[in-house]
Amino acid sequence: MKNKKEKIIVLGLILVLVIAVIGVSYAAFSYTDTGTQVNSITSGAIKMTYEESSNVISMSGALPTTDKTGKVRLNPGEYFDFTISSTITGNVNINYEISAKDVTTADRKIDGSNIKLYLTRIKEDGTEEELMTPETYNEEASANNYTGRPAGEMSLYTSSMNSSESNNYRLRMYVTEEYNPQGDGGNLSFSVKINVYGKDGEKMPVKVNSPELDSNMIAVRYDGSNWIKADTSDDNWYNYDKQEWANAVTVSSSTRDTYLSADVGTVVNMDDIETMWVWIPRYSYTIGSEDGSNYYGKQGDYLDSTPSASQPGEIDIKFIGVDEKDTGTAKYIATETPKNWYTPDAFTFGDEELAGIWVGKFETSSSDPSASYGGSNNTSLDAMIKPNVTSWRNINVSNIHTVATKVSAAGNRYGFSESMNSHAMKNSEWGVVAYLSQSRYGKLGNENFTGANKEVYQNKSDQYITGCSYGSPSNGNIDYGCQYQYNIDISGAGASTTGTIYGVYDMSGGAWEYVMGNYNDTIGSSGFSAMPDAKYYDKYTSDNVRQACNGGECLSHALSETAGWYSDAQNMISATYPWFVRGGSYVNDASAGVFYFYNVVGNGGSDRSFRLVMSATSP
Repeated sequence: MKNKKEKIIVLGLILVLVIAVIGVSYAAFSYTDTGTQVNSITSGAIKMTYEESSNVISMSGALPTTDKTGKVRLNPGEYFDFTISSTITGNVNINYEISAKDVTTADRKIDGSNIKLYLTRIKEDGTEEELMTPETYNEEASANNYTGRPAGEMSLYTSSMNSSESNNYRLRMYVTEEYNPQGDGGNLSFSVKINVYGKDGEKMPVKVNSPELDSNMIAVRYDGSNWIKADTSDDNWYNYDKQEWANAVTVSSSTRDTYLSADVGTVVNMDDIETMWVWIPRYSYTIGSEDGSNYYGKQGDYLDSTPSASQPGEIDIKFIGVDEKDTGTAKYIATETPKNWYTPDAFTFGDEELAGIWVGKFETSSSDPSASYGGSNNTSLDAMIKPNVTSWRNINVSNIHTVATKVSAAGNRYGFSESMNSHAMKNSEWGVVAYLSQSRYGKLGNENFTGANKEVYQNKSDQYITGCSYGSPSNGNIDYGCQYQYNIDISGAGASTTGTIYGVYDMSGGAWEYVMGNYNDTIGSSGFSAMPDAKYYDKYTSDNVRQACNGGECLSHALSETAGWYSDAQNMISATYPWFVRGGSYVNDASAGVFYFYNVVGNGGSDRSFRLVMSATSP
């Protein structure tokens, strides 16, 4: 290693720290870093310092490894420690970002898609806090103006600080277990330079409202093999910038106390899980037009062509606080700065504004999945939300409402408080999941998918198995089945709204899903004797989709605004067919998808299921 040298660079209030080169080698190649040691920037009342340890990643004969093993490696040459410190006086905020840049110069290079990076923060007691799940090397297409990070680097972690602090970090890199070394000839290498960028100014707006966990809920992350208990002492157990939406589960009453008191990192066995939930934080949105007349979203950083109905673009999203509510037109010209924001109706429950909603991760199943149609038309069974089971079907809308509301009713089996307000998903709530998926924070923004594969993949299971993926968007193929389960990277996770395991599944294909969207209080064949409380359903007053909300367009409901996107089918409810189903079925061709909507009478059907939502309100 070189002798330590301290560099102090004065750059106003813009802080840029370029640091060490880290190497990981594959097969017979060996690489050792010599990088710089101490870098600091001082400006007025702000000072940031980076210092690296003497250890570097230097691996010879590296072999493919699992996430479970790669995340805990501590032998010399398998990890890299560094420290970022700040001295701040006064009212100053610094946004900073840790990134990696491919600097491989060797002639024989292993592709970055076969290399995973994993970053943790080392706590005072020596334990490690996960800051990101293991991810393959993937460069950001756009710069981060809040931190100063340029395009063309992989973002590992972003944060802000407004007081003096010092944080110790640990980086690991390893070859993915999926990589097949046969025939590669060996001597392949991959090297990155770790950069830290900092910039003063307004705090980054990517912060979302913290998930509102009830006392029975267990926050979880996925470790590559299992769902594990997450650390909720801060907000690092989710990252919407990386399409990692917050997930939580509930478990059986016999195991609840054990898991609630268990250590962070404890595996939550799927056999013990009863319900799985995904947090949709409160946001406002607007939809851009590239040509001034067709509002298909903006091309932005995620499409290679001009948006169209068959290949729509990005819906602009900004996360907002519970005390904020926008009432614009939700339309703007894409050459301008996004404006005319609208806060979706789903973030209002009755008279209360919500910080977000919990959405069932999968189509609902029952406490007796072996029952006819996974549950049939009764209310004696209890709702479950799990992968790899048959969904609950052949149940009418009235009984769906009863089953859904009893999830948080007094004395429920799950341990929910009544203030969680469980209910069957409303049409507007389907809309907020669909719109978030079509944003930079959803599958559209996931750079593992391009072109037509930006669309959420279809579930083509003719047995209505939850979480299945065909491995591609909706199509006319008839080789029905569960080609990929939900936890298979890319091909399986492509059926989620994020393209990662942290999204919502079964929103394209599987069973048609009833949502609580109704034509003008028309009961139809739903089984209701009278319509339920107004907060439990969306009422539409016209069968003209552009005039269905009291003579005007229904903003945020994924109806006229997104009708026909990805060529999904559209058929508005009416007096004859007064209830909505969404998503399409396994049997649908390209017409199935997140933006699919159709009309039915409300009776039970062997091909119709439903989804649960919770809207946490004040006790």
